Amino acid sequence: MGMTDLRFYKHAGMKIAVVLAAFLVMKTGCALAAPADPTAVIPGLPSTLQPDSSPQGVAGTLQLILLITVLSLAPGILVMITSFTRMIVVLSFVRSALAVQQTPPNQVLIGLALALTFFVMAPTLSQVNQQAVQPYLRGELTQTQAIARAEVPFKHFMAKQTREKDLQLFLDYRNVALPDRVEDIPMSLLVPAYTISELKTAFEIGFMIFIPFLIIDMVISSVLMAMGMMMLPPVIVSLPFKILLFVLADGWYLIVKSLLAGYV
Repeated sequence: MGMTDLRFYKHAGMKIAVVLAAFLVMKTGCALAAPADPTAVIPGLPSTLQPDSSPQGVAGTLQLILLITVLSLAPGILVMITSFTRMIVVLSFVRSALAVQQTPPNQVLIGLALALTFFVMAPTLSQVNQQAVQPYLRGELTQTQAIARAEVPFKHFMAKQTREKDLQLFLDYRNVALPDRVEDIPMSLLVPAYTISELKTAFEIGFMIFIPFLIIDMVISSVLMAMGMMMLPPVIVSLPFKILLFVLADGWYLIVKSLLAGYV
């Protein structure tokens, strides 16, 4: 069989493949475009679905949509109204100060931050459960009353950690006077004020964490310059000393202790 015959069969095979592919596409398209069998019934579902136009049905549907929306925003709510922001920022500063790249990995840092967050928020969550969740499940409160009661423990927790200067910033923007009671502060003002206060506190802790490791970097750089080893990166030499200092000082214990002490 010559080269001419091989080329012929090759081109013929390609043409046949194209024709078959086009036929399959047309066949699939016709099957998808075919009308569904009106007598087909899905097991477990009624054969006909009638729209509910009553006010009770519409209200129930809207409540379900609202609940799904709140659940989708749960991670953001966790970050904004709990101690998670301070925890994860401080732990990230620790890893950056050690200059250990991705050690510990993000999953470990987030898991530790979540564990510390649940530990700190346990009293607040217990109050929410006793004052709002359980009465609502027993039918003693409506949904609106339960949400209003659940906000109170969170407001007390956030107000304790919020600087008055940060809260006053948002109060002045809305031209609202500072309420006499914490319960009267709107969540729309308290949440952003609490978040920027947590960020400020976390950055202050991060600055204190960086100081000893910065001193080690400066000492190592000076020694290498004095020895004429300018081509050797100081980070490579200082990294073992940073880890040694962190381990000898029991760094994780001190950091977690400082984080927990800030919420006493």
